[in-house]
Amino acid sequence: MARGGKFGARSASAGMVPWLALAVMLLIADQFTKVLILGYYHLGDSTYVTSFFNVVRVHNYGAAFSFLAGAGGWQRWFFTILGLVAAGVIVWMLKSHPGQRLFSFAMACILGGAIGNVVDRLMHGYVVDFLDFHWSGMHFPAFNVADSAITVGAIALILDELLRVRKS
Repeated sequence: MARGGKFGARSASAGMVPWLALAVMLLIADQFTKVLILGYYHLGDSTYVTSFFNVVRVHNYGAAFSFLAGAGGWQRWFFTILGLVAAGVIVWMLKSHPGQRLFSFAMACILGGAIGNVVDRLMHGYVVDFLDFHWSGMHFPAFNVADSAITVGAIALILDELLRVRKS
């Protein structure tokens, strides 16, 4: 059958399966670690791990680096809707570019992370952060597995674009 027909659509959807599976695995890892933190730590509790890393329970009511954390509550729904819209766009992009491995890997990482943080906002009204890196008394804002997946995805997306531009 002609490309883009019935079989073309099926192969595009089938090409998404590994990437959606990766996104689901990242989502599960994110939620599992957050359940552990919520179960074993009270807000503000921390455990020293190394001279530069602690596990700490923090609630982030905003976005990255607590952006808009004190905005009065509307940001919860704004970032939830933004995450859901982003997830929809990413699924569409995965379906549209099934053969582009690095791009699809990047999108899957971002998708898993975005949904992980959306789940937190819907369930708790905040995102659970717990990875606390520090050096010489300065702390990087705490983050979680979802944030890590989004960061890896963003780096992979930049790398994919640099490689694409380099080829042309």
